[in-house]
Amino acid sequence: MAELHADDAETLTHRLVLPRDANHHGTLYAGVLLSLALEAGYATAFRAAGLNANLVLKRVLDLRCYEPVPVGRVIQIRGREIHRARAQIIVALWGSSQGDQTSPWMDSLMQFVQVDPDGRPEPLDEEPEEEPIALDLPWTLLRDRARKLLHIR
Repeated sequence: MAELHADDAETLTHRLVLPRDANHHGTLYAGVLLSLALEAGYATAFRAAGLNANLVLKRVLDLRCYEPVPVGRVIQIRGREIHRARAQIIVALWGSSQGDQTSPWMDSLMQFVQVDPDGRPEPLDEEPEEEPIALDLPWTLLRDRARKLLHIR
């Protein structure tokens, strides 16, 4: 896999894993991982939707942790819009690898919906493109996974 760099369409989140974030093994607790992923996912969706966004999380399509993260490590999570419909945005998250590894420490897919003041779906300011967004790795792989998961209720 080619070396991966953030671009203008991506959000970038960094966080130091502290002892309060750890489980009894001294690694990142799953609940904290989910919280960090949700923050990064919302920031990504909000940035993609624009300043008038009123988004809510509809569902976490997928969240995978591939390796334990010890206390003291600074983690990085990249996020990007990978699909847009009339009132929803699907974002992908990629926990960029640490050091020389080419695989992520985590990845995730989340579905956010634009809602009106009554909580009903409302169209986004920007209409979805006719053609899918052109993406590079790893986003194409995550979009393919999201397409499969969107059919599961």
